[in-house]
Amino acid sequence: MRTSFALSFLTASLLAAAPLAQAASNLVYCSEASPAGFDPAQYTSGTEFDASAETVFNRLVQFERGGTTLTPGLAEKWEISPDGKVYTFHLRKGVKFHTTDYFKPTREFNADDVVFTFQRMLDKEHPFRKAYPSEFPYFSDMGLDKNIAKIEKRDDYTVVFTLNQTDAAFASDLAMSFASIQSAEYADHLLKQGKAADINQYPIGTGPFVFSRYQKDAVIRYKGNKDYWKPEDVKLDNLIFAITTDAATRLQKLKAGECQISGYPRPADIAEVRKDSSLKVLQQPGFNLGYFAYNVQHPPLDKLEVRQALDMAINKKAIIDAVYQGNGKLATNSMPPAQWSYDDTIKDAPYDPEKAKALLKKAGIKQGTQLNLWAMPVVRASNPNARLSAQMVQADWARIGIKANIVTYEWGEYIKRARQGEHDVMIYGWTGDNGDPDNWLGVLYSCDAVNGSNYSKWCDPAYDKLIKQAKISNDREERIRLYKQAQHVLKDAVPITPIAHSIVYQPMRKEVQDFKISPFGLSAFYGVSLAR
Repeated sequence: MRTSFALSFLTASLLAAAPLAQAASNLVYCSEASPAGFDPAQYTSGTEFDASAETVFNRLVQFERGGTTLTPGLAEKWEISPDGKVYTFHLRKGVKFHTTDYFKPTREFNADDVVFTFQRMLDKEHPFRKAYPSEFPYFSDMGLDKNIAKIEKRDDYTVVFTLNQTDAAFASDLAMSFASIQSAEYADHLLKQGKAADINQYPIGTGPFVFSRYQKDAVIRYKGNKDYWKPEDVKLDNLIFAITTDAATRLQKLKAGECQISGYPRPADIAEVRKDSSLKVLQQPGFNLGYFAYNVQHPPLDKLEVRQALDMAINKKAIIDAVYQGNGKLATNSMPPAQWSYDDTIKDAPYDPEKAKALLKKAGIKQGTQLNLWAMPVVRASNPNARLSAQMVQADWARIGIKANIVTYEWGEYIKRARQGEHDVMIYGWTGDNGDPDNWLGVLYSCDAVNGSNYSKWCDPAYDKLIKQAKISNDREERIRLYKQAQHVLKDAVPITPIAHSIVYQPMRKEVQDFKISPFGLSAFYGVSLAR
């Protein structure tokens, strides 16, 4: 990783000097973790998306700030063929890629960049992908690698996507972070330099902020993009991510004015924020789910009776009381109630340790059987204290004769190892990305996602048939019917134990103007300013 000798001085001046942090044109965000990289296509986590997709990049279509409505992005308009298989995007002219100390573009954004972005994900033999082998979990989790038949450049400002079959969520999918548009010219430059992997460390995009410097576990620095195609969205000269993994420290920095916005507060912090006249807090119901995923490829979790026993031995109410502290709602289903097609007839098995013991005995599981229980190292809206959650479940399972060993890793390593299937049981959380049921039922639980975000590694052909039929239908009522059937199949198989849906809080200093809470759990700073 390239570093700057001046970086430590820069970091100290930005974070230690309150006058700079409080200057009207500079905003400091106390973020929760170091991103694993800056190529949004490679990740599924908000940590990486906040640091790249929401700052450096744009997409063909985008969600309105703070909402779920699709709006034009790098495409000014688009048309869909009557059969729903052909999408024609008309691109915005006059859009400039970022100029940095490591790359200076010679042309503006055009169709070549769109084709490169998606062809790299689609074609395993693509020259850039061969030079820098990468996986694109979202792209494959949603089956786009199989459904996109071809991507064509009709002219410099027209791109046509042809699908093998109708995908009702396709336009919304392209508004998601993974679909951020890369520079084909920059990619060619990196190939010639033999540095293709730098696309993940030194990003070039068209977005509202220009990447400047990154020091792992310390700071990410961006400059406001003065050439942005939507100038009214750039109201900051500098945006600084002060990486602060400890929630208590984030709160103290916010109160001291060392940052203006702080990510992922603990429930107990909210009351303290409200007492401080220099601070304010936004809130809204979370479009999220905190859950435990059982790796069904690891015995004895491959047995339904074992998963049923573990599920009914968890005292969910106690977890919600202790971990969420009044800011969580009991989850019984595989997605939140606000998601259309949610089936409210689905109920939990009752909390019943004695029946759980009987199920384990029937399955031939010996007392003292050990499982590794993975706990996230970061605070998330979907679970504000994964460690405490793990400790409580460890005690619950001990009562039925299961010994849970709590395991954790640094966030990037946690996700990498989980994707490889190293865990037995994993605490995880999800916030919807596009408002479509497939973003839950497909991305988290489908056969296509077993090597991606399906951390249960559960694959049921009957379930998959239902969600795929739903995805190709343009009849919403038909989609609802199929998705509700799929939810019952999923619930009966117990690949996960849903725990809670949380309320989302966003604390900040009072001088912050026009920050919007994203329904998708992202932190976006375009359009945000500081009162002078």
